[in-house]
Amino acid sequence: MNEGMSSFCASCNALFCFFFLVYSVYQCSVLGVDGGQVAQLTVDTKVPGRKIPETMFGLFFEEINHAGAGGLWAELVSNRGFEAGGPAIPSNIDPWGIIGDESTVVVATDRSSPFENNKVALRMEVLCDNNSNSTNICPAGGVGVYNPGYWGMNVEQDKWFTVVMYVRSEGAVNVSVALTSSNGLQTLAATNFVGNACTVGNWTKFTANLRATATNHNARLQLTATKKGVIWFDQVSVMPVDTYQFSWILDPERTTYEREVFVDVNLNLYGKISLFLCSLPYTTSLVTQSHNFRNDITQMLADLKPRFLRFPGGCFVEGDWLRNAFRWKQTVGPWEERPGHFGDVWQYWTDDGLGYFEFLQLAEDINALPMWVINNGLSHHDEVDTTSIQPFVQDALGSIEFARGAPNSTWGSLRAAMGHQDPFNLKYIALGNEDCGKKNYRGNYMKFYDAIKRAYPDIKIISNCDGSSRKLNHPADYYDYHIYTNAFSLFNMAHQFDRTSRDGPKAFVSEYAVRGKEAGQGSLMAALAEAAFLIGIEKNSDVVEMASYAPLFVNSNDRTWNPDAIVFNASHAFGTPSYWMQHFFRESSGATLLSSNLTTNSSSPLIASAVTWKSSEDNNTYIRIKVVNFGNVSVTTRISIDGGQQTNSLQLSGSMKTVLTSGNPFDENSFKEPTKVAPVRSVLKDGGKDVDAELPPYSFTAFDFLTDSSSLRTVETDAGYKASI
Repeated sequence: MNEGMSSFCASCNALFCFFFLVYSVYQCSVLGVDGGQVAQLTVDTKVPGRKIPETMFGLFFEEINHAGAGGLWAELVSNRGFEAGGPAIPSNIDPWGIIGDESTVVVATDRSSPFENNKVALRMEVLCDNNSNSTNICPAGGVGVYNPGYWGMNVEQDKWFTVVMYVRSEGAVNVSVALTSSNGLQTLAATNFVGNACTVGNWTKFTANLRATATNHNARLQLTATKKGVIWFDQVSVMPVDTYQFSWILDPERTTYEREVFVDVNLNLYGKISLFLCSLPYTTSLVTQSHNFRNDITQMLADLKPRFLRFPGGCFVEGDWLRNAFRWKQTVGPWEERPGHFGDVWQYWTDDGLGYFEFLQLAEDINALPMWVINNGLSHHDEVDTTSIQPFVQDALGSIEFARGAPNSTWGSLRAAMGHQDPFNLKYIALGNEDCGKKNYRGNYMKFYDAIKRAYPDIKIISNCDGSSRKLNHPADYYDYHIYTNAFSLFNMAHQFDRTSRDGPKAFVSEYAVRGKEAGQGSLMAALAEAAFLIGIEKNSDVVEMASYAPLFVNSNDRTWNPDAIVFNASHAFGTPSYWMQHFFRESSGATLLSSNLTTNSSSPLIASAVTWKSSEDNNTYIRIKVVNFGNVSVTTRISIDGGQQTNSLQLSGSMKTVLTSGNPFDENSFKEPTKVAPVRSVLKDGGKDVDAELPPYSFTAFDFLTDSSSLRTVETDAGYKASI
């Protein structure tokens, strides 16, 4: 250790000195500490371990940072219904732009839409004409409007896109519909919507499927015309066909699907399958079965093997004011009829294509249990008095019936009409978000609690009030616990629940993350502290039954909140170190926690846990040991598995080691280096009863020891757990 630093430390109390050294090591590399530091980790398999809840680790989605609008929800058109500017006209059409000038085209909003819930439509008057007799000739390519999407549309060669829009005109129309480069000079895919005056005299739905001939990650949609007249547009959508769990269904009978393609023998549709399709009758319909979730980032969610999905917020549920809170009834039914709303907490418009139904569907698609966060009459600035809360209670009961009711029930029938006959397996309801200290929370909470328990006694209800240090003054199945802090504090909070009462409601840590200088936009340091915290939660899984990181997503063009687990733009995505850290825990839900003991002479802070789990990939049983080294020196660790005769069940081959680390504790991933900080997996040499392993400085390491499952006493998985019923 540097002499000057030693003198400084001598004058400090030991705890402050320790934190100062850990924090300063990156900036002051002269803090040389003896590298011959060792630890002993002993895992006892002789006694049965404790079952970790099946629901231990999951996901929390909030509409923040354009996580859904322009992200998870695959819709490419921003402000597709022209409602974002408000109901009064004329209104702002942003981000739509105009192609042409005032001498050739006039664009404005009016209230002529055919949809009662969103009356604003776009009126486009074309003043020019390419008729040879015209004195006002349209420019090449015509005049019209364009939409850049959410900071550009990702268009890739040979990919298909479904375009839907509603059109009306007083005369015949010929509208060019094209996906182009951001300046409109390169056409990537195009078609024409053509209709005579009789056809388009009333609002008419046009649908087309476009195949891109080139790639552009910053594309836009253009609607142009070259004929004088007035055209109205509404509900303009562009959806990529290649979305999560996309599939084709050939059905000559049904023609009621939302997105449908009619195959014509003269069209070479869908590449490799076109020859087969062209042999079908003209009347055969090729139906796309898709839930419209963006493929890459939804797969990243599924890769975490989450056991639950908490949605849709967060503060997004409350609203700054109740008039802007998330209202589930406005987000179900045909997408064209959803009014959308302005999320006043995070300050952007959502068309609510990603609505209550879609969240339930997403949970099912990634094999997670849905957890519905209900607004209980409270926002950041106004509250419904408990004496007036009953309509909100009835609204909540209706939402549960929508998810769980029979297909012939009032709200269950709407779910069935949307394509999901069977009920969703909704078991968890959170009443509010961070509302515990508000005046009407407890009174409103009890009204909701009593009504829901009477109608659905099996539903588990989550309170906003923290019960980790004192008993709740109201009934609950779970209490919600949120923690955002610096890395050093969160590392030490691994023991947060050690002294929590084992009686009463269980804890749900629904939001945790490191924030501040050490976290940046997602650093290794933050991920290591979070890993230590989760190891502590794992060890306290008799009182903590669920945990989820927050926030989940950030569009790099709207970094309202940092850091986040997954970063994306229109075309690419990457996981932060905090995302990769969660991979180490994806086998823990339903695993068996083993007794372990860690001793060390090291100044580096260490924390470890051990579980047994069964792989769904090779059907083998493993002992997984996870260790966080939160210090700046490597530590040689002897891992001993003490199982008596059972120790002989460990296999010398087939064992693996996975390490999350980097050269700098503040390293981050980026679009340029998306896996700069990512797990590295290797074969564990000499896997057996005793293993000597090097724990790198600032690292998270998992050891997976292959074992004979017949020799380990494990607890069977709860047969009642499933993502849907």
